[in-house]
This record gives sequence, C-alpha cells and structure tokens, in this order.
Amino acid sequence: MFQLGFNMFHEIARNFNMTYRCYSVSMLPGNERQDVERGGKIIMPPSALELLTRLNIEYPMIFKLTNKKTKRITHCGVLEFVADEGKVYLPHWMMANLVLEEGTLVQIESVSLPVATFSKFQPLSEDFLDISNQKAVLENCLRNFSCLTTGDVIAIKYNSKVYELCVLETKPGNAVIIIECDMNVEFAPPVGYKEEDHITKGEGSSDMGRMDEDPASMMPEPSGFVAFRGEGNRLDGKKKKLTSESESEPQASNSRQPYVRGIPDYDYVIGTLRFIRNSRPPSAKEEVQTEPFQAFKGEGFTLRTAKSKN
Repeated sequence: MFQLGFNMFHEIARNFNMTYRCYSVSMLPGNERQDVERGGKIIMPPSALELLTRLNIEYPMIFKLTNKKTKRITHCGVLEFVADEGKVYLPHWMMANLVLEEGTLVQIESVSLPVATFSKFQPLSEDFLDISNQKAVLENCLRNFSCLTTGDVIAIKYNSKVYELCVLETKPGNAVIIIECDMNVEFAPPVGYKEEDHITKGEGSSDMGRMDEDPASMMPEPSGFVAFRGEGNRLDGKKKKLTSESESEPQASNSRQPYVRGIPDYDYVIGTLRFIRNSRPPSAKEEVQTEPFQAFKGEGFTLRTAKSKN
C-alpha cells in the first residue's frame, strides 16, 4: 500500500489578477509623496497584500498594468500597501504612458520578468546633454525603479529639473527587471539633436574667447541721466584745485608735508599729537610757526601747536 502525503506535489503558483481604479499620486491623502513620482512603483490597498501572501508569488513583486480601452501595458513594482480599498496610486508619467485618467479602471496582474542585461534610452530634450555624467545620474535615479518596459517614457529628476527618457530597447525581453543586475546602458541622440548646430555653437564660443577687442568698447553709450558725471563747485566760489601743493612742488624727503583735510598723515610718529588751531588754509603772507612744548622732563610725548595770527 502506498500512502500519498499532502506535500507530495508542489503548490501550484497562482497569479494575482485584480482591477482597481487608478489615481495619480497627487490625489493621495496626506503629505506629498515625491518619492513615488520619482520612481516606477505604485501604492496598492492592504487587501492586495493579504491576497498576495496567500498566493505563491515570486519575489520581488512585479506587476503588469493594462488599460483595456487603449490596449496599453506597462510594468511596475509596489512601494507600499496603504491605499484606500479599491484604489491604486500611480506616478504621473505611468498614467501618461497608459493613457489613463483619474478614476479609470486598470487591470493589475502579477508577472515574472527576466533580469536585464542591456537597455537603451533616448532623451526627449537636449537639456539632458547639460548633465556632466548622464550614466551616473541615470543609475542613481533607476534605484527607484523595479523594471523597465520597451516603449515607456520614464521621468527622472535631477537638480530640481525633470528629464523624460524613452526606453528604446531592453534585453533579453521587452520588459525586464532591473533589481540587483549588471546592465549595460546606451544613449541615443536626443530628439531634435543636430550635431552640426552643436559644432557651430562650440566654434562660436571659442572665437569669442579669442577676441582681442575690449568688450567695454562694444557697449552702447549711456543715454539720459548718468550719476556722478557732473562737476562739483565750492561754496566760496573759488575753483577747485586738482592737485595739492605737495604734488605740484616737490619737497625734501625729510620735510613734513602740510596738513590736507581728509588725507591721513602717513609720517605720523607714535607718541606725538598735532593740533591744527586754524581751520582755514594759511595765506601767502601768513607763516605757520611751530615750536616744541615739552610737557614733562622725563619720558613722555610731544605736543605740537600752530600759532594763529588772530
């Protein structure tokens, strides 16, 4: 007699296949979830997690999303199970690929995908060329993705700017899983890219760097009011001297220059004080006489005073 045990056969794998109403992440209650917008994962209800635990589902969980009206499909992973019952929340770029509107029904089915070995992307804007290391940026952004589907237009964010990339090719299949894999990445020229235009721009920038002409001479002449362009006038009516007497008449290097208001005394000796009794400049007939006055016989400092005719 043969006895058949209950564990004689392996458990038959059953697929997860449900239909939910889809909404964009911006409709998710609570705080804004930018982490969902920057990746390729969705948020599902808690009942989906309960059903998945009872099924023999392969990990990591990968799902195929289908819009039955437009026959558009894509693949994604799951981030959390916190959505309201009967609802799923998708990134905006994923809803655009599936041509879904808010509240539209979407079919979600669990699938198993091969591991990626190659992928090719095409930027939809030439601004992507401004990034110094495109592969490093793409590698960092793809950490928020679980899989890639040929024909999808994914969105990545870098330096507060969103770049859209079209998935032109994936190997070994049209949909591949990119979790813990070694994948070769290639880039196609951006949409509207012309190499001749970029060469012309590069030559133009190099010519500008070799210009010998002063850029200031190319500026237009100012028109209208220009600040600080006029000339000042003295209150006593006399003409302003452009040069001081010390500059017009050379003096000996050992003689002290006459005091000029507003100009510091560069020949100042520590320990001496100089007082100017007469604020107006002396005339030709007036002579400034200085005589030393010693305050103390011991060590101290010298006060120099200028006598006035008045």
